[in-house]
Amino acid sequence: MSTPAAPGSVMRGAVDLSSLRNRPQSPAPAAAPAAAQDGGATPLVFDVTDATFGEVLELSRTVPVVIDLWAEWCGPCKQLSPVLEKVVTELGGRLVLAKVDVDANPQLAQGFRAQSIPMVLALVAGQPVPLFTGAVPEQQVRDVFAQLLQLAAQHGVTGTVPVDGAPAAEAPAEEALPPLHAEAFAAIEEGDYARAISAYEKALAENPRDVDARAGLGQVRLLDRVQGADLQAARAAAAAEPTGIEAQFLVADLDVVGGHVDDAFGRLLELFAALPAAERAPVRERLLELFGLIGDDDARVIRARTRLASLLF
Repeated sequence: MSTPAAPGSVMRGAVDLSSLRNRPQSPAPAAAPAAAQDGGATPLVFDVTDATFGEVLELSRTVPVVIDLWAEWCGPCKQLSPVLEKVVTELGGRLVLAKVDVDANPQLAQGFRAQSIPMVLALVAGQPVPLFTGAVPEQQVRDVFAQLLQLAAQHGVTGTVPVDGAPAAEAPAEEALPPLHAEAFAAIEEGDYARAISAYEKALAENPRDVDARAGLGQVRLLDRVQGADLQAARAAAAAEPTGIEAQFLVADLDVVGGHVDDAFGRLLELFAALPAAERAPVRERLLELFGLIGDDDARVIRARTRLASLLF
């Protein structure tokens, strides 16, 4: 079970959307691709296919789009889908739900790296945000969607879609970001991670208790470390050097960015166990950094912390 990326970051590279950008020749209007044929309101829940996904990407620049990957044979999918539809409907157009039948849309399933279903993620301004896998309780869905709306607001995606023909609800006023945070966000959007790191470090120097700056700094440092990295080459290097700290660190970072958090933690814990005690400190520090990035209350972090503690004593 996954938790969403912390508000303030969109983890680029979580899924590969490059082959799915089947965009129309001219910009699509800000309406769901499955709009009612009779001129009624745009549905909050609609099906998306390999052919129509480009329109969904465009829509995500206006309103956050939750993606539900499911299949007819999947029992947990049938448990989760009604919950997703209920919560999205209650949010009154602040989110929309795009449903993907993985059997009928293999290109989307491959692009989203759907290793198991149900799998739920979101699109914010065209970028993927991993949310969770498996059938989760309704309250958890509500909590995750609340965090998703915060993240979307920080990226300027605050639109809504009309519900039942009524005018779209006015989005709540977005609280202005502190100047250094705003500078960091702008730098991230430009791919200038060094400038974003510098801005967050200045924010922490001014206020060491700035938890948003600390979280943002961890996220952008991770993005900076994996920028330009080739996953296959990194895995080959790590396989050739099982106790090579930097080689293992890079694959673990790439796994975290790709949403494979358990794999990243497992790799680093195995490395920690294999190294002599005198060489373990950097691995422990990297694990603690990633724990903070994912969240101390995340089940995957709790499991990894427990295993790390057992290796220390």
